[in-house]
Amino acid sequence: MEASGVNVDLKAKADWVWRQTLKVYRRAPEVRLASSLSPIEIFVSLYYGGLMRFDPQNPAWEERDRCIISKGHGSICMYPILADLGFFPASELERVCQAGSFLGGIPDPVIPGYETVNGSLGHGLGVASGMALGLKVKDGPQDVFVVTGDGELHEGANWEAIMFAAQNRLDNLTLVVDDNRICMLGFTDEINSLGRLADRLGGFGWHCLEVDGHDVMAVHRALSHLKKTRDGRPKALVARTIKGRGVPGLENAPMSHVMSPSFDVIDALLQEPRP
Repeated sequence: MEASGVNVDLKAKADWVWRQTLKVYRRAPEVRLASSLSPIEIFVSLYYGGLMRFDPQNPAWEERDRCIISKGHGSICMYPILADLGFFPASELERVCQAGSFLGGIPDPVIPGYETVNGSLGHGLGVASGMALGLKVKDGPQDVFVVTGDGELHEGANWEAIMFAAQNRLDNLTLVVDDNRICMLGFTDEINSLGRLADRLGGFGWHCLEVDGHDVMAVHRALSHLKKTRDGRPKALVARTIKGRGVPGLENAPMSHVMSPSFDVIDALLQEPRP
């Protein structure tokens, strides 16, 4: 399936994915909800916005673009997206975290559409850089995207990959940072500040943009621009997001990573338009 222009209402699709993610949590409260609500517009832009080539009937298609979801625990919102696109039946969404289901609390490559193991944080960017180098050596047309969290960038392996990608001029690689400013145990800046990420990545030789990560059209425009840019520099989009977006008590709470909203809160939200 060749990547094409936008042929869906991305805002409506993002709202739908938000609601579907709440429904997954309602059935399987062991999933990481807050971390999975902040990157919705990122994934909607990538998968519905004509930015990536993929074939749901052949997930291992050689000509596909790669998306490495490094913050795997925070990508439960991908389950309804992949089901909607036809990677697996939508009925599987009813069985998340149940015995015999391939949709677990932390995704892995047994799920059609996931490329890599996404358990221990800090490895996705290195894997993506290796893939981008291999494709570049083959002179392949494919792009490689990798989605990380901001707290994940505390891991030193990421910065080795950032230097490696710049050294090897991997302009077929795009890093998207879900910059929700909260890691596992509190606000990122209070634990180990990353400063202004765009400036820091630029200092390492990356072409970097910043955007409101919940403005799906702004995210799409930025990613479209980066996809078209091939100037010898790896590319990054810092998407400023809100952890737990739209859920009272969870949104932007410093301990939201390990919080579980009550079913009453979720049920009430599902009866109303998305905040």
